[in-house]
Amino acid sequence: MTARIGVITFPGSLDDRDAQRAIEIAGGEAVALWHGSHDLDGVDALVLPGGFSYGDYLRAGAIAALAPIMAEVKDAAAKGMPILGICNGFQMLVEAHLLPGGLIRNAHQQFVRRDQKLRVENNDTAWTSDFASGQEIVIPLKNADGGYIASESELDRLEGEGLVAFRYLGVNPNGSLRDIAGLTNERGNVVGLMPHPEHAVEPGFGPDTAAAMRSGVDGLSFFTSAIAAVVGAAA
Repeated sequence: MTARIGVITFPGSLDDRDAQRAIEIAGGEAVALWHGSHDLDGVDALVLPGGFSYGDYLRAGAIAALAPIMAEVKDAAAKGMPILGICNGFQMLVEAHLLPGGLIRNAHQQFVRRDQKLRVENNDTAWTSDFASGQEIVIPLKNADGGYIASESELDRLEGEGLVAFRYLGVNPNGSLRDIAGLTNERGNVVGLMPHPEHAVEPGFGPDTAAAMRSGVDGLSFFTSAIAAVVGAAA
């Protein structure tokens, strides 16, 4: 079977087409979905893409979390569908209470754009199974409201239950507590992170590596992991 992965476009989405392309490169079928719809079109997995949904008014992701299609997203998450939130999509997942904590303005109060080194802390999710635990990867990052926050007790719980999916290495670009770059839910089907894996899936367009400029494709494993999860569940 071919995994059909939906990408939801919100007003202000910037990276929805990039996410669709990443899915296609990974071997899946990308399905464009609209924020105002209640129809997930029978997809097997979902991506909430990056951007500035609804202009980031109120709080980043806060209005998008109340969009009509989010009722279906929440229902799909409860049923175990793989769902990935990238940057603004991560903010939506937090605002919709599908992932814990919050995301606030970067500690230095500046928009940051850089190729960011991460460590894979949990490879037992629908979006990380093609990584090795502890693997170091490089993924582009671009955000203004990427500072992850939570109470100390919540942070301890996340650490203790293995729900930190990715951690910043080398430099903390936005002041996220405990260098948290991404999370998973307890079931492992919902994952959110601030960096942009869809921008590291094709040679010539990704981060620089020792082999060649712009040759990094570490982001591709996010999408191949989800495809494998979907195909495996259907077998």
